Amino acid sequence: MGIFEPFRAIGYITTQVPFSVQRLGTETFVTVSVGKAFQIYNCAKLNLVLVGPQLPKKIRALTSYRDYTFAAYGCNIAVFKRAHQVATWESHNAKINHLLLFGEHVLSLDVKGNMFIWAFKGITENNSPFGHISLGNKFTPSCIMHPDTYLNKVIVGSQEGSLQLWNISTKKQLYEFKSWSSAISCCVSSPALDVVAVGCSDGKIHVHNIRYDEEVVTFSHSTRGSVTALSFSTDGQPLLASGGSSGVISIWNLEKRRLHSVIGEAHDCSIVSLHFLANEPVLMSSSADNSIKMWIFDTSDGDARLLRFRSGHSAPPKCIRFYSNGRHILSAGQDRAFRLFSVIQDQQSRELSQRHVSKRAKKLKLKETEIKLKPVIAFDVAEIRERDWCNVVTCHMDTAQAFVWRLQNFVIGEHILSPCPQNPTPVKACAISACGNFAVVGTAAGWVERFNLQSGISRGSYVDTSEGKSCAHNGEVAGVSCDSTNTVMISAGLNGDIKVWNFKGRELISRWEIGSPVVKIVYHRYNGLLATVTDDLVVRLFDVVALRMVRKFEGHTDRITDVCFSEDGKWLLTSSMDGTLRIWDVILARQIDAIHVDVSVTALSLSPNMDVLATTHVDQNGVYLWVNQAMFSAPSKSGSYGSGKDIVNVNLPSISTGNSLDPDSEEADKSSPQEVQDVPLSTPGHEQIPDLVTLSMLPKSQWQSLINLDIIKARNKPIEPPKKPEKAPFFLPSIPSLSGEIVFKTRESAEGDKDSQAGETESRKIKADSPVSEFLQFLQHSAEENDFTAFTDYIKGLSSSTLDMELRMLQIVDEDDSDQESSDRPEIHFIGLLLDYFTQEISCRNNFEFIQAMIRLFLKIHGESVRCQPILQEKAVKLLHIQTAVWQKIDKLFQSTRCMVTFLSNSQF
Repeated sequence: MGIFEPFRAIGYITTQVPFSVQRLGTETFVTVSVGKAFQIYNCAKLNLVLVGPQLPKKIRALTSYRDYTFAAYGCNIAVFKRAHQVATWESHNAKINHLLLFGEHVLSLDVKGNMFIWAFKGITENNSPFGHISLGNKFTPSCIMHPDTYLNKVIVGSQEGSLQLWNISTKKQLYEFKSWSSAISCCVSSPALDVVAVGCSDGKIHVHNIRYDEEVVTFSHSTRGSVTALSFSTDGQPLLASGGSSGVISIWNLEKRRLHSVIGEAHDCSIVSLHFLANEPVLMSSSADNSIKMWIFDTSDGDARLLRFRSGHSAPPKCIRFYSNGRHILSAGQDRAFRLFSVIQDQQSRELSQRHVSKRAKKLKLKETEIKLKPVIAFDVAEIRERDWCNVVTCHMDTAQAFVWRLQNFVIGEHILSPCPQNPTPVKACAISACGNFAVVGTAAGWVERFNLQSGISRGSYVDTSEGKSCAHNGEVAGVSCDSTNTVMISAGLNGDIKVWNFKGRELISRWEIGSPVVKIVYHRYNGLLATVTDDLVVRLFDVVALRMVRKFEGHTDRITDVCFSEDGKWLLTSSMDGTLRIWDVILARQIDAIHVDVSVTALSLSPNMDVLATTHVDQNGVYLWVNQAMFSAPSKSGSYGSGKDIVNVNLPSISTGNSLDPDSEEADKSSPQEVQDVPLSTPGHEQIPDLVTLSMLPKSQWQSLINLDIIKARNKPIEPPKKPEKAPFFLPSIPSLSGEIVFKTRESAEGDKDSQAGETESRKIKADSPVSEFLQFLQHSAEENDFTAFTDYIKGLSSSTLDMELRMLQIVDEDDSDQESSDRPEIHFIGLLLDYFTQEISCRNNFEFIQAMIRLFLKIHGESVRCQPILQEKAVKLLHIQTAVWQKIDKLFQSTRCMVTFLSNSQF
């Protein structure tokens, strides 16, 4: 187990698997695949409502029915009820490509033409298929659909261009339609009976009558690639939507038999799925570009406009950085998009605007990707001036300008930074000063220039005049950085020279040679250490003030891709193309942890709180999060999380949170159930940090109301007695009820009230003979098992008034009862168990504030009984000693902290 454990992946919306749409009540939900897991979105706002668990292989097909989700992976089908897997269907010998919901059955179709029929009503009882159909060796299935009103019939399309009609009840082929000269890619049923639409790889759409085997109409958009998805409108408009491999959606008018409109540049990649929502002019589309979009047809000319969408990177990101105290991640990818991901709430993730890209693309008749800025290769961000002006600077591939962004408005800034206009060369490095007022950029020609972020005006360049140069470096600038007080600026050249400049005066202060080409530099502003990455696979740390090398880290066997410091400057994290991510202790000058992943890390960033690590990987479109286990462990055991010089094999984090440890690694073999229980994030009952207590995490009002319950009851007591309703009959006495209705008293009910009042005392006397309540059952069972975890969870779920009632039910009514020994009373037994429970919880220092409130309420109710019973006195004395010892340690820490705060507040610096 390493310091950083896999947590989850963000930025994944959908993949190349067609989605499944279902309607539950008045709401519509869409289930999409995200690699080895699935996600369910509510179509009302496209908000994420459920994430499925991780599967062994990538999902190849999906379908859903109410709470059930069926996911095909490899040769198996996983059946989920919401997020819990309830069954696995295993009968296929080849990979499954298609799933079809057919009434109370699910049809699965693999690449070899084997169709299995599964019944999912009795999933837990029978996991074997209901039937099997073989389509033949010369028939390669490419799609499957059920024509409306055709009982027990399905239509299967093939890559050979033929279409077959099968009866799944008799398992016989009924008819084979005429073959088209191209492979069939999709087939859907229309609202009109006996009519289906067939999409082919040659770009033609055939609207066919299957009853008479006649062609109704044929559409063609061969210029937009093959047909990959089809959908008929069901809101009364005679429209057919078709998606092509070029990412364009075409809308066809079936009555006029011509093209209605075109949604150009709907997606950046091939369309995977199309679906018109039932009885709504809304079209949903998904694509391999990692996006889902909803289009609405409400314009005057009948064209569609974008209603809402969810998207992520369509190409792997290369640069990431934590922002807003670790709540967001800035990410720049090869898809020319600059995005902001939310770590906490996925709905807040968005792409930063590049100002009217769609309008400019339409006006110039170009693709949106051609209008966008080129991919970002480096960027820097400062949070201090976010509300005043632009606070992000980006460098783009083969671009001679640097661009600024304003994160407060999620938009690109109005200024463009153009260093050395007389000799423009691509900008390679950038940095923002600690004050947030200046940006420093370096170019491929060795030019380093400073700009004012508020105005975008150049404030001078850094020139090395010692050797008669006209620029800062002879070759390309590999990196620039500024210190925390705007005293010095550091720049590194690709040829291996590091230079320190006076920030304001722009004079060269010092320089030194590394002896190897510099790839990247990272400067820590608080400890003054500069980390340099060179081509010799060595990471060197330099003290900028002392101008000497202080640390040297070796171990990577391939190109180092990224490096970053922890916020406190004690750790240095490096990643390499050899698949390893290593953590170095700067103070001890040694490696403390290393993990290996199958897909190499390309960029990494550690949150300011050091609790979450974000990474990007080769050919992966998402951002992967790792949680810091050492942050939640005891100081004496935090070192045990690091693997030292050993390298631990770890799988990438999944979409859903879970354990991603490689099952073949030694660490997985060594881990025992006890070790898993010691992980703080996995179980609440982990080992306590010495001399500290753990709170219950309950709302403050819940445990405070236990102490002040009498005051709350007195405050809520009605001031005036209830008044008799004016319209009630004069001869019937009435009382108000909680529901607001009038309850009339008859003579029988009045006599019943007298009987109930007279029987209250008797009922309290025979209380010991009544059945034991659930509260006492949990208490008794936990005491017998010597584990009060279940009892603690139970009472934490009770309201304050209910817990008060349960404690008062143990109150001894008759102290002078001579028929039964006081020590044998059941109330004394349960009061003693409660004292044992308090003793154990206080000694373990769990749920500290909640237990203190319970003890106060307990002594208020049962204090006299404890004083009179010798058995209870012994347990109370034991509780007192433990309570005193624990509180003295806590109080000592409080007093030390108060003294330190008082000393610092009275000091004059």
